[in-house]
Amino acid sequence: MTKLFCAALTAVALIAAVPRASAQDKAAGNSLKVNVHYTGSGTVDDKHKVLVFLFDSPEFIHGQGMPFTNQGISSKDGSVTFPNVTQSTVYVSTVYDPSGNYDGQSGPPPAGASLGLYAKTAGEPAPVTLEAGKTVAIDLSFDDSYKMQ
Repeated sequence: MTKLFCAALTAVALIAAVPRASAQDKAAGNSLKVNVHYTGSGTVDDKHKVLVFLFDSPEFIHGQGMPFTNQGISSKDGSVTFPNVTQSTVYVSTVYDPSGNYDGQSGPPPAGASLGLYAKTAGEPAPVTLEAGKTVAIDLSFDDSYKMQ
């Protein structure tokens, strides 16, 4: 009887030790890699970065909503990866400020900053659907055609 009890206790301990993936753990596996190609006339370096923003709604183009994260790129052609994104659908935009003063957190981009948007149709943000446990990659090209007023 003691051997049976010990075997049962060992089995329970082993089952309890097996990690279980919660919904949060699965969401933590969502990653997005953004390949940025800036073809504008500005100099991109450590002091003049291209900022990449993620939003959870396309309404940001109407001045509604704030980005939930951003990263900077120090070259005209570069990539950033956003690991552990909890949203399953995101929208992506870029900003290049030729003055190098915009930090991406102190309000909207300054007048004259070049704007980029991940879109399938011009002027309409395209959703990016993320998959649990995978890194989704997109390409976003922009130039100086659209500027902040």
